[in-house]
Amino acid sequence: MPTLQHEFLLELVRRRPTLAATLLAQAGVSVSPFQEAYLGTCDFNQWAPAEYRADSVVVLRNENKPVSAIVLEVQRQPDEHKQWSWPVYVATLRSHVQCPVLLLVFCEDAKTAQYCAKAIDMGHPGWVLHPIVIGPDGIPMITDIGQAIEQPELATISAILHGRNESGLKVVLTLLYAVTHGPKELKDYAELAFACLPQSMITKVREVVMTMAAESRSEFFLEWVAEGEAKGKAKGKAEGEAESILLFLEARGIPVPDETRKRITECTDLDVLRSWIRKAATARNADDLFV
Repeated sequence: MPTLQHEFLLELVRRRPTLAATLLAQAGVSVSPFQEAYLGTCDFNQWAPAEYRADSVVVLRNENKPVSAIVLEVQRQPDEHKQWSWPVYVATLRSHVQCPVLLLVFCEDAKTAQYCAKAIDMGHPGWVLHPIVIGPDGIPMITDIGQAIEQPELATISAILHGRNESGLKVVLTLLYAVTHGPKELKDYAELAFACLPQSMITKVREVVMTMAAESRSEFFLEWVAEGEAKGKAKGKAEGEAESILLFLEARGIPVPDETRKRITECTDLDVLRSWIRKAATARNADDLFV
């Protein structure tokens, strides 16, 4: 199942397909002039004999004609199978839209980016596919509020990637500050970024916000801090209930598979957890909790 960490870039591209062209520009690759960008189908098995599905496809159009198309792949770890599937994506999409096609691979760590940048030799003389790869080093640390407002999607990616380190605090704060001056959609972007950041960074951001002068705090700042505190308390209660379930099952000598343990510990619905506690008293095995 795709994770939020995998989906955040795809969600941003869904909201604004031109982001794919922006990322290409960050990688030093230009595209033909275009007037609009729209999402294309990612399901290549409509045209190819086997099951192939890209993460995202963006088609750039000028005067109602496709001028460039982009296959966007999010790669979180090296995968040698991609050397066989990526050329299929490019060739199949090119046949369908009948315009030049680019392969853009987004990686969240430098090691994976280096692996994905390897040339794919097709075997035919002169036919070599060089994936265009953009990793964390290719995403700027956006600390200018004006730029964050102007390029909210890029600012969100910047906050997510660079906000995982202490040096990225200013990047995250820039995105948060931009929320108070930019369009309403920025609030959604900020929430998306925070959902992908480690708790340590979120705690630091909250500390900074709470030390701001009262007149400098926006309504969003205050709502965000209050919401975070409420979620923190709810999470603590959920963790306590989950621990009680596991201890109860252990005391009764009922083994708990790793998958079941994960389901219990990741549940945040207190009502569901409490129902599992009641069932744990008579359960014959761990699966009885979910019946």
